[in-house]
Amino acid sequence: MNRQSGPSPLLIACALGIEHLALRTGDRGGAGGPVTVLRTGMGPKAAERSVARVLAEPALDGAAVLATGFCAGLAPGMHPGDLVVAEETRDPRGTVAGVGTGRLVKELARAVPGRTVHTGPLTGSDHVVRGPERADLLATGAIAVDMESAATLLSAVRTGVRPVAAVRVVVDAPEHELVRIGTVRGGISAFRVLRSVLPAFFEWHRSLLLPRR
Repeated sequence: MNRQSGPSPLLIACALGIEHLALRTGDRGGAGGPVTVLRTGMGPKAAERSVARVLAEPALDGAAVLATGFCAGLAPGMHPGDLVVAEETRDPRGTVAGVGTGRLVKELARAVPGRTVHTGPLTGSDHVVRGPERADLLATGAIAVDMESAATLLSAVRTGVRPVAAVRVVVDAPEHELVRIGTVRGGISAFRVLRSVLPAFFEWHRSLLLPRR
C-alpha cells in the first residue's frame, strides 16, 4: 500500500439523506485528519458500489472506514436514540470484525451522556425488517439490523487492509416500531443523537494513529 504522507483519512459512510444531514450539521471540530462523509444510497448493493468507488481515490488511500446511520434494534428493552457499536457486522457473504470497539463505547458515552450503548453483532438485510422477522434475527445472536453496514465494511476490507467499525443509532425497536422517520418522536430523537456522535468518531480515528503500549 502506497500510503500518502500526513494524517490518515477517515471515511464515514451513511445511506440516507437525513443521516447525511445529521452528520453534515454535527460538530466537525477535532478531526485528526481529512474526513469524508459519504452518502452511499440505500441498500447493500449501493453501499458496496459507493464505498469501493471512493476508496479507489488516491486521497482516501489507507482510510479508516466507519459505517453509521440508523438501525432497527432487535432486543427487548432497546429504545430510539440508543447506540449500537458493532463487535462485528455480518451478512450472507461474510463477517467483518470491528476495530477499537471499546474505545468507541467509551467516547460515545462521553459524547452523548445518558444514552445507552449496546455492543454485539450487527446483521445486514436487503430490506426493511419488521414484525416477527426481528425475533428470527435476534435468535441468530444479532442485536440490531440495518441494510448497509455489513456491505460497507466488507467492501472496505476487500479494497485493502484498514481499520473499520460500525456505529448505529436505534431508530425503532420491538416495542417502538417507527412508522415514518422525522414525524415520530423516536425518529427525531435518533436524528439528534446522530448529530452528536462525530466527536466520538474523531477520537476513535485518532486512537488508531497512536502507538500501542
